[in-house]
Amino acid sequence: MNVSTTISRDSQGIAILKNAITVVLTLSVIYINGTLVHTFRKHQIFNMNPRYILYIHLVINDIIMLLLYVVLQVLSYILFTLHVSFCLIMLMIAIVSSLNNPLTLAAMAAECYLAICFPLHHPRICTVKKTYITIAVIWTLSSLTIIPDLFVVLATKPMDFFTTRIFCLRARIFTNPELHEKQEISNILFLVFVWVSLFYTYFRILFAAQAASTNAKKARNTVLLHGFQLLLCMLSYVHSLTIEGLSKFFPKDSLIIRYIVSILIQILPRLVSPVVYGLRDKTFRKYLKNYYKKKEKIHP
Repeated sequence: MNVSTTISRDSQGIAILKNAITVVLTLSVIYINGTLVHTFRKHQIFNMNPRYILYIHLVINDIIMLLLYVVLQVLSYILFTLHVSFCLIMLMIAIVSSLNNPLTLAAMAAECYLAICFPLHHPRICTVKKTYITIAVIWTLSSLTIIPDLFVVLATKPMDFFTTRIFCLRARIFTNPELHEKQEISNILFLVFVWVSLFYTYFRILFAAQAASTNAKKARNTVLLHGFQLLLCMLSYVHSLTIEGLSKFFPKDSLIIRYIVSILIQILPRLVSPVVYGLRDKTFRKYLKNYYKKKEKIHP
């Protein structure tokens, strides 16, 4: 958390190679997720289903996080330092987006639970309007975790601080140690709430699945996948700790450690969402196949 720590830089060749790999991987994942968003928008069957609305909200959050990640990384190599005000805006959007995902997974698990355990009440409770209200609540809760930090920074930092240039890291703007403690507490509360929600819905669906219901078994497996997605979301909370821990054992390789850990934690987990619904879900898979068939006819 030492703000005065010097950050070393890669040579020009290595920097170009790293950024090329990052950009290619990120754009590939964004393209896949963008295809899912396009499929969602083009077909009414998805727009009227709360389950798919929540899912596409998860995908959009992944796209936002990936875009911010690749932009910040490329700018950090080209410019090295950024204006504090610009960095602050980018970081706040990234923080809110990262907190949205666990809460969205909890909402999706709750929707599965209602569909299996209360099928008669599900259409009344899980409406399209209430789903969008839920998404608004998710954004509000996530925003409330970082907005107080912004007010603290505005109140404690001089105005000329926001016109200076820094290497864009959260610890270099939110330097108050109390804010770091608040961040850890809010992360723990979010994760405990989501884990309790997933465990509760999973075991309730598990009991329903004992009645040999195909839908219940599928919902049980879906909640398990949500748990796996949540584990991947949690990796972002140990991102800095992982880098610091490995760098202590391999101090000469700190730059490559930071790069590899960031790829494994920030980019590759975003491929899980397309697999869960884009390939596993029969309805989405059907429309995705039609999309690519049409595309092949246009561009043989």
